[in-house]
Amino acid sequence: MQTRTHLQPENRHVRALPQAGTVLWLLGPTSSGKTTLATRVVADLRRAGIPAILFDGDEVRGFFGAQLGFGAESRLLVVSVLAHLANKAAEAGLNVVVAALTAGEDAREYVRKNVRNLTTGYVACSIQGCAERDPKGLYGKAMRGEIDTLIGYNSVYRPPENPDFVLDTELHSLDELAARVVATYTRIDGRA
Repeated sequence: MQTRTHLQPENRHVRALPQAGTVLWLLGPTSSGKTTLATRVVADLRRAGIPAILFDGDEVRGFFGAQLGFGAESRLLVVSVLAHLANKAAEAGLNVVVAALTAGEDAREYVRKNVRNLTTGYVACSIQGCAERDPKGLYGKAMRGEIDTLIGYNSVYRPPENPDFVLDTELHSLDELAARVVATYTRIDGRA
């Protein structure tokens, strides 16, 4: 008796290729709320039946481990990996949300030139507000001189010039910001 698998032609379902997804790139200073907002947006999109995935800069950095520093070259490597992952997932029909510092103009230019179906969202929060949140303790370490690579404390964080969204986490609640972002997907997708 022959066993049939899903790989055999008679068991495959013919489907149209999925429509390419979108990429929402959330950038902002450390502790501004990028990952929190991105996680919520992805969860809300999935609840609405819209396929979505999150790629986080800290996760990519964690994958490389201690061998990856915090200089411009290392930061650009993280951004290039995120851009590659975002494009592949969007190509497969997923809506991608990326949460990454993306502080340098070289990194921002790389994203603009290399990420397809891109929307940028600046997660705005004052450095003072970020330092008060400080969930990873990085601002505390920078203040004590334990690290000297924290953009926003040891060097200036410059907001992006023309983001598609400004999502201010000091002025608006997580619920408000997530609803604002999700509404753009539901209008595009026709589900609103």
